Formats: sequence, C-alpha cells, structure tokens
Amino acid sequence: MLRQLKDCEHEIDALKAYIIDLKSRIAVYIPVQGDCIDKKLAEYINNYPERAKLKIMFLRESEGIYQFGTKKVYVRVDHDKINIRVGGGYLSIDEFLDQYTPQELQKLERKDPMHRFNQKVAVQSCVRGHEVRNMSPCCSNSPKRTHTACGRRV
Repeated sequence: MLRQLKDCEHEIDALKAYIIDLKSRIAVYIPVQGDCIDKKLAEYINNYPERAKLKIMFLRESEGIYQFGTKKVYVRVDHDKINIRVGGGYLSIDEFLDQYTPQELQKLERKDPMHRFNQKVAVQSCVRGHEVRNMSPCCSNSPKRTHTACGRRV
C-alpha cells in the first residue's frame, strides 16, 4: 500500500513537470495559413528557448514583409533558414535579433509616455554662463535659487 502511494506521488510529480513543459511550449505566434515564410517564422518563435529575450515581435504585413518594432523588414527562407534583409544583404534571424532588438527597445523606451513624463518632472539643472540654476519644469512660479559654480548662493 505504501509502495503504491509512493509510485502515485512519483507519477504526479512527473505529470506536473510535463504540464509545466507543455505550458512553456504554448504557441506565441500563430502563422497565416498557406504562407511558408510565416509558418517557418512561427516555428522559430514558438520553439525559441529563451522567450523572455523575444521582447519585440514580428507583425506580418504581407507575405515576406513584417514590422519589427519601428522597422519594416523583408524576410525570406533559404535552405530551411530564415534570413532578413538588411542594407544590401541578409542576416540570419539570430544575427538580426542580436543586432536590432536592443535598438528597437531603446526606440520604444523613448516613445514611452511615462518615461518621457518622468524625465520632464525631474528637477533639471540648466547651465547659464558660470551659474547653475535649479528649477522644476512643472512649477514656473516656484522661487528660483541661483548658485555659482562653486556652490555659493548669490
């Protein structure tokens, strides 16, 4: 009886691990039916080992044409490998993601309204001649303190 219980516990643990594995394989990208390029791209994205790194997604515009962040890209499949047009040549999808994901993330961050708001609300220092003026861009009626570059009050 005790042995059967232990066997059942092992089976339950194995099934839990299997469920976790299946959940991690849930399709993130569903291809358009009949589009070979889209099917291959979906296969690549859905089987990508580190999905957390895929922060920018490909949005299909038409066959072989995708939007990647702010960038329009042309994709083709050669010998079962995904290649993306860059300049006058092509990069493999791995090279493309390594090179362009950080750039697109920076562009998105600059467009983020909360990021821009936080930058504007922060107290800014303006250098005028030899003086440093501290002011808040939100409160134009607030008293302004003027300091010399050495830190003495004027």
